[in-house]
Amino acid sequence: MNNPGKASLPVIKRLPKYYRYLRTLKNDGITSISSRELAAQMGTTASQVRQDFNCIGDVNGRQGIGYSVENLLSILEHLLFGNGDLLPTILIGCGRLGKAVSRFITTDTNGYKLIAAFDNSPSEVGKEINGIRILHVDELEAFCAEHKPEVAVFCVPRSGAEELSGRLVELGIKGFWNFSHYDLSVPYPEVVVENVHLGDSLMSLGYRLRNQD
Repeated sequence: MNNPGKASLPVIKRLPKYYRYLRTLKNDGITSISSRELAAQMGTTASQVRQDFNCIGDVNGRQGIGYSVENLLSILEHLLFGNGDLLPTILIGCGRLGKAVSRFITTDTNGYKLIAAFDNSPSEVGKEINGIRILHVDELEAFCAEHKPEVAVFCVPRSGAEELSGRLVELGIKGFWNFSHYDLSVPYPEVVVENVHLGDSLMSLGYRLRNQD
């Protein structure tokens, strides 16, 4: 099997979309699909689909039949979720965005387990968020030393992310799901970072709407 770590970032970004489509196909009772049919749903080309699958493992389509939906799902589930162990995750920032993101993490089967939430606001500390008690950020060191979380979700302003990121890297955080406006991948290239800029997505939508042919 090819090493998924060697796949380019654009390929990796497309894997969840393949997974979603294939899950839908399986639920609809469809057992096989051609690269052309899958490309039509993905908004890409059959050649791109075949190239992507060559990057992720032993994916062989059969002439006239296509790819096995079950086999593709099995390979993608292994790549995206490993052996099924949930990644221990902490949330930093329990405002409106943090609450919404925490609901997603705790209710969707996505490979993560939210084990703690932190804030520095007296109005939030001590409350519960989706069944998890909100701790003060001053308790980060003690908590991380004992529970060893691997992922931090940032739902804080840029200044908060900039201040806390180095502290968390030193505490052993290996990955960030970052909703702040601070691009963590710049100062911490050795840490896995997914920067989420909701404003960028809206601006991209606006551009496409305003510049249609």
